[in-house]
Amino acid sequence: MTAEPVVWDDPDVDWAAYDLVVVRSTWDYSPRRDEFVRWAEAVPRLENPADVLRWNTDKGYLRSLEASGVPVIPTIWLDPSRHLSKRAVHTRMPAFGDFVVKPVVSAGAKDTGRYQPVSAQSRGLAIQHAVELLDAGRAVMIQPYVTSVDTAGETCLVFVDGRFRHAARKNALLTGPAKTAGLYAEEKMSAVEATEPQLEVATRALDVAREELGRDEPFLYARVDLVTRDDGTPMLIELELTEPSLWMQHAGEARTLDALADAIAARV
Repeated sequence: MTAEPVVWDDPDVDWAAYDLVVVRSTWDYSPRRDEFVRWAEAVPRLENPADVLRWNTDKGYLRSLEASGVPVIPTIWLDPSRHLSKRAVHTRMPAFGDFVVKPVVSAGAKDTGRYQPVSAQSRGLAIQHAVELLDAGRAVMIQPYVTSVDTAGETCLVFVDGRFRHAARKNALLTGPAKTAGLYAEEKMSAVEATEPQLEVATRALDVAREELGRDEPFLYARVDLVTRDDGTPMLIELELTEPSLWMQHAGEARTLDALADAIAARV
C-alpha cells in the first residue's frame, strides 16, 4: 500500500484513481468553504466523508451539541442576513469579562480576536471586527473568554477510529484583536494526561455528532478541544473532524500513528 500527498484544489488530480482519500492539512479551506465542501462531495472515497466535513466546517454544530447536553462555551450568534447596525452589534457585546469575536467558519484562530468590554478602544475594535465580518457575509460568534486558558490552556483529546489515543495541552493563543496574516496562529503544545471528566465530555460530544450525522461507524479521526470552567469542570470549545493537528509527537507510548495507519488500511 502506498500513500501520496495531493493538494485538494489541484484541478489535474483524478480523485477516483485513489482507493481512499484522507483529509489532513487543508487549512486554507475556510475562505472557500463552499468550494471545499463541493470538492469533498465529488471525491468517491473520502475520510472523514463529505457530510461530516459539511457539518463540521460551520461552527453552528455547537448548537446541536449544546442542545444534546454537551457543555459548550455560551455563544451569541450574529447572522449577516439580518443586516445588523453597528449599534445593534454593540448591544450584543458582553458588558463584563473579556470576550472573543470570531467567524463561524474559520480555522487556526484566524480572524479571531480577544477584547475587553471595560476599554472603549477595545470594545470599539470588537464592534469593528464583527461588523467587517458581517459585511463580508460571514456569520459571527461572540463568546466569553475562558480565563482558565491563560493558566491551564486547552486540552486536546485525540481519537482514532473512535478510540481515545492521547492528549496534548495547547497554550493560550488570543492576546488581543484579530490578526489576519497567515493561515493559522502558532500553537505551543505539550503532552498531558486526560482526566476522566474530560474523557466523558469528549466521548459524549463524539456520540452526539455521530447521532446528528446518522453514522454507525466511528470517525476515522477526531480531536476534541476542552477548556475548564471556573468550577473546574470541562467544557467543549471545538470538535475537530475536518483537518485537526493530531500532535503525534506528544503521543508518548500511545502509538497513535500506528493506530491511524491501521484504521486507514482497514477502510481501503
